[in-house]
Amino acid sequence: MKKIGFVALVLLLCGTMGFIGCKKKQEQVRMATGGTAGTYYAFGSAVGQILTEKTKIPITVQSTGASKANIQLIDTGEAELAIVQNDVMDYAWRGVDLFNGEKISSFATMAALYAEVCQVVANPASGISTIADLKGKNVSVGDAGSGTEFNARHILEAYDITFDDIGKQNLSFAASADALRDNKIDAFFCVAGAPTPAIIDLATSKDVLVLEVDDAHAAQLAAKYPFYTQFPISAGSYRGQPNAIKTVAVKATFIVSSKLSEDTVYQLTKYLFESKGEIEAAHVKGKELNNSYAVEGISVPFHPGAEKYLREIGAIK
Repeated sequence: MKKIGFVALVLLLCGTMGFIGCKKKQEQVRMATGGTAGTYYAFGSAVGQILTEKTKIPITVQSTGASKANIQLIDTGEAELAIVQNDVMDYAWRGVDLFNGEKISSFATMAALYAEVCQVVANPASGISTIADLKGKNVSVGDAGSGTEFNARHILEAYDITFDDIGKQNLSFAASADALRDNKIDAFFCVAGAPTPAIIDLATSKDVLVLEVDDAHAAQLAAKYPFYTQFPISAGSYRGQPNAIKTVAVKATFIVSSKLSEDTVYQLTKYLFESKGEIEAAHVKGKELNNSYAVEGISVPFHPGAEKYLREIGAIK
């Protein structure tokens, strides 16, 4: 009998159902989120557990420095799935702003998740009623180098105001709220899910006004920076706010490594949307999962696996 070659033997054994060693190796999925006290980590942990159960793909969740750090982790092969702001991923893709001169294209979009709302909070006693009134005022624009600082620059720019036109301060959300309460600043920018705890707390002890980004300026922003979308802050979100307020928002978005297979990303995307009820029960932000919202304001190409599913449900035409 002719001796069977090694390669032929392996192929023969791989055709046998019981030969475990020839099973396709399952891809590893590490999810980068944010700080343990933040929404990214809590939401990511809830989704990671549900997707692991549904897809049988083991997902491990990591606490990280959020958007910029998460993109870098995917680029260095230390994560395969991450939550980031859609404006920050745009900066990385084009190598601008937070990624000045450092283009990163090793990731792709999976789906936008929920709104991170651009809120401009002012002290009405400072004579401020519109964003145009911020000129000449003391304004906190978020931490230096943060995504909020770039959002503030873009919004002010739409109203023909530069950082040179304001008394610019770089304070965290909590520090900004304290400074406005103590009349040390006149207004501040906050980019977060609305209602935001720091603003809720501030509004309980001081009259504040959340300023509108009107339709014309929102359209101007979106034309220049496609990651912005219009978003209403619901009436009653804060004390003394009887009506809904028009503004713009960026989006918390799942991105994936371009190295992940089409099938893996298809499964992750499919069960993300088909598990909406369970995700919403686990975290309030799950209620914002929406087919059309998932693709609007996204400037970075979708991963083929995500695109396949989003086309099947009509989100991508």
